[in-house]
Amino acid sequence: MKIRPLHDRVIVQRIAEEEVTKGGIIIPDTAKEKPQEGKVIAVGTGKILDNGTKVPMDIKVGDKVLFGKYSGTEIKIDGEEYLMMREDDILGVVE
Repeated sequence: MKIRPLHDRVIVQRIAEEEVTKGGIIIPDTAKEKPQEGKVIAVGTGKILDNGTKVPMDIKVGDKVLFGKYSGTEIKIDGEEYLMMREDDILGVVE
């Protein structure tokens, strides 16, 4: 990837949901909701506070994270779709 997010921003790639339910029903693309789970691809250096100090990021590359349904901005890099969002938009890390 040839992009580095600034400050407290992260780039997340959505993790695709299963297309078949546990009961065997196939869900068409038009009925699927966008996943709210993704893998962190790149992170910024950290948030800069008003007094000039830098707070390091809690999120690191490779983390599996949960985020809000309408969080972030969709971007396209090399034909792949990603989300760019602030660290505050991330709800939690899946361990």
